[in-house]
Amino acid sequence: MLVLAVEGLPPEPLAASADFHARVLPQALGAQADVLLAFAPADYTHRAWRLAAVQGLARVAVPYRVNAVASDDPAAIAAAQAFLAQAAGVTGQLLPLDSQGAGAVVN
Repeated sequence: MLVLAVEGLPPEPLAASADFHARVLPQALGAQADVLLAFAPADYTHRAWRLAAVQGLARVAVPYRVNAVASDDPAAIAAAQAFLAQAAGVTGQLLPLDSQGAGAVVN
């Protein structure tokens, strides 16, 4: 799985989307492998364009899978990468990661 760190995007959602499509999209389209896009955390205004980009990439990348995470925690990104490598049916997802963890499982 190819992990593409999506860094240096502008703070405004429209400008960030344009920059992503100009710089990162060509790399993801040419990957010929499963791709995990690793976005930096951002507020809710970035969710729609990020999800649309990931879902669109997932549609055209078949048979490869494309997913994304939003995190600045390398350990969390690595854990998500390991999980997604084993989750063969998961594609087109945007997963916000929290380095604090989900907490204890309540039975």
